[in-house]
Amino acid sequence: MVDSHTYKNHSITKKDLCPRAIKVLESLNKAGHEAYLVGGAVRDLLLDKTPKDFDIATAAHPEEVKRTFRNSRLIGRRFRLAHVYFGREYLEVATFRAPHDAGSENAGKTANDGRITHDNVYGTLEEDALRRDFTINALFYDLKNKEIKDYAGGIQDIQDKQIRLIGDPEVRYREDPVRMLRAIRFAVKLDFTIHPETEAPIYKMGSLLKNIAPARLFDEALKLFHGGQALETFQALRRYDLFQYLFPQTENDLLEEQDESFLTFIEQALKNTDQRINSGMSTTPAFLYSVLLWARVQQRFMLYRESGQPIYQSTHLAATDALNEQVKSTAIPRRFSNVSREIWILQSRFERKDCGSSLALIEHRRFRAAYDFHCLRAQAGHIDISECEWWTEFQKLNHEEQLEQCKEFARPRKKRRRRKKK
Repeated sequence: MVDSHTYKNHSITKKDLCPRAIKVLESLNKAGHEAYLVGGAVRDLLLDKTPKDFDIATAAHPEEVKRTFRNSRLIGRRFRLAHVYFGREYLEVATFRAPHDAGSENAGKTANDGRITHDNVYGTLEEDALRRDFTINALFYDLKNKEIKDYAGGIQDIQDKQIRLIGDPEVRYREDPVRMLRAIRFAVKLDFTIHPETEAPIYKMGSLLKNIAPARLFDEALKLFHGGQALETFQALRRYDLFQYLFPQTENDLLEEQDESFLTFIEQALKNTDQRINSGMSTTPAFLYSVLLWARVQQRFMLYRESGQPIYQSTHLAATDALNEQVKSTAIPRRFSNVSREIWILQSRFERKDCGSSLALIEHRRFRAAYDFHCLRAQAGHIDISECEWWTEFQKLNHEEQLEQCKEFARPRKKRRRRKKK
């Protein structure tokens, strides 16, 4: 007899699955372990979307998974799991977990504020389903029997197009405050609404994000803003008062401005980012940070200029101030922060159109990113649109035409004083 949590009437077929996921599932089953495709992959397949990841949940403990796959290695302390490698790519295989407070000897641990700090308490399939965050992520596809296991009402919530936490929302947010960001990300990504009981605590619990490591919030920021819905996500984060915990300087500058020119600049940049991502083009966190911190860099730049610092030095110091303050909230690896710094520093060079300066600028390794940034400033009304148009046309010219174009901007040479002969 099929239990009430098992669904055979669904649209998922074996051909929809990644061949590597099939291999892992079949190998675990052959070794005598219960194993399922789980979470976002099942959700996306039910929504006729292409999954980004194919994660596996199994009754096998991490050490048993490692014995089953020679091409695997174990990772994690708080949450121990296995990565099964196929060349440079891998599939994530996690053991069924029980609630973190289950058992005694190997019970999970929580901090004083309710955050889970240790979560290696193994359990059953049903326990694993009910300790997951959202109902739509608590679905398990059984390849062997072609069934979906649903213990939390995820299939109904997919049909109702809603995001709903499993369990008491306040408790679940205290366990992991990042769930508030995930709720918003999934709602925007899937065009779902957030269930009222899941939504209500977000407005009053956002400050818990201050306890999350900046490195983790950097990863979450990339998921939020590099998923193809950056503009809508930005607007939702501000609506729920969460953006301030990711980019506090940016939020303060937005609240203090009088004409919304910085807001226009950000929204135009995020719109362009969405267009690039949805067209399959590359993006970099450096550009996101250069946009979101631009107002603060400009403010600090003016202060340094007023104190007598030259333009280059003022920009460099202003960039350092803004970045040093930002990493207290969301980290930014140096390989990205250095690019943001270069984008800001190059802005003043667009004002110089003499041949020596302009030809050197278009050969700079960060010219393209800096040029895109420069044109965004023009689109937002920060500088005249003709500034962007000049550089757009200049790039299209051959070398001789470029020399002709920039001659009119040649710098007058200073006359040398002749020394009087004694």
